[in-house]
Amino acid sequence: MLTIFYGSFSHAGQSFIIAATPKGICFVGSPDGTISELTTFLPQTKLVANQAAIAPYSESLTAYLDGDQTTWSLPIDIIGGTPFQRSVWTALQAVPYGQTTTYSALAAQGGHPTAIRAVASAIGRNPLLMIIPCHRVYRKDGQIGGYRGGLELKQTLHQLETQTK
Repeated sequence: MLTIFYGSFSHAGQSFIIAATPKGICFVGSPDGTISELTTFLPQTKLVANQAAIAPYSESLTAYLDGDQTTWSLPIDIIGGTPFQRSVWTALQAVPYGQTTTYSALAAQGGHPTAIRAVASAIGRNPLLMIIPCHRVYRKDGQIGGYRGGLELKQTLHQLETQTK
């Protein structure tokens, strides 16, 4: 059974559960989310509370949210996901800071132009909010679309990135 270290960090009055393996960060939760969100995303793992193990990731996420960091340099460890989901998450990592794309563009980029709903579903299962930048995906009509972290956070991240790029 895989051991995952978890803890939390706070920013702007919100708390985020984050988790990491020895290989890298593997989960960032929704604002004010609970441990149940982590267990939903990473079932059948051994969870160990360890604030020290996640401290570098907390610091990096804080720097991002403060507008002091635009790229992610610490290791990530993507656990789970289907091959299709993992391909969508990989494509998301190529969307540059401060820019957006659409669900349909991601579907076409992946060679599945009619799989827009499947792409949206894969984005919703992204275990690494902010790090795998699903907040950079909007609807084709320019509307914000959904976001596991909530629409307020998606708007905040978009504003942060367009002001600091």
